[in-house]
Amino acid sequence: MPWRRYATMATLPPAMNRCPKMTATVVDTFIAPPCMAAVRILYQDAQILLIDKPSGLLSLSGKKPLNHDSVHQRLVSGQLQGPFAATGNAQHTCPFPDAALIHRLDFGTSGIMVVALTKAATANLSLQFQARTVIKTYIAILDGQLDDDEGVIDLPIAKDKATFPRLRVCHHNGQPARSSYQVIERLQQPDRCRVRFTPTTGRTHQLRIHSQAIGHPILGCDLYANGHSQQRAERLLLHASDLHFDHPASGQRHYGHSPCPF
Repeated sequence: MPWRRYATMATLPPAMNRCPKMTATVVDTFIAPPCMAAVRILYQDAQILLIDKPSGLLSLSGKKPLNHDSVHQRLVSGQLQGPFAATGNAQHTCPFPDAALIHRLDFGTSGIMVVALTKAATANLSLQFQARTVIKTYIAILDGQLDDDEGVIDLPIAKDKATFPRLRVCHHNGQPARSSYQVIERLQQPDRCRVRFTPTTGRTHQLRIHSQAIGHPILGCDLYANGHSQQRAERLLLHASDLHFDHPASGQRHYGHSPCPF
């Protein structure tokens, strides 16, 4: 099928073209449920870690005490299983007190992350993300069937205090956001498709917003859903599968992979 770009205001429902004034007070009431799954170390050397984040775990600890458990907290403490693991079953490693997260994955998103272990690695990797030379690949299952087998979604994203923590597509003051996609499997009963996303930018909730904006939300997503897409999966069906970047010490291209669990 032909390649398609989603870029104009005409492709969106009228409500998505209007950007309301952000006058509401933001109140974050989210409390993360306990996450029993472990953080897995996929690769380790003196400069970096590649880790596999489970769905249902924060990347960084929240302000509330009940949101203390996170990828970063587990790495710093060396307790990969989290504080709710049964006695004798917890998975431990040596603590990484200088671990720095260069990027984040949403609470419900699983998959690969690169972690810097030194100040030099932090600076180097941060510059690579800023320059957009890091290639990130995600696997998602979307509601319904995309018309085309591949394409680009080019729709700007803006914050909206009135609907926090949701963001929205906004052509007036949104930040540029671009996501390339490729359908890799079309599934039936229920009607859905498996998609490989390669985002050029890294806006908060980008793939979830873009998927909903073109009428095919990611299954299991609570914030960007239609009347049934959230109920069709027990978790957010979005997984960070691949990372390509330059190793901060050698300068050689480095590749990491996390198998998709769904």
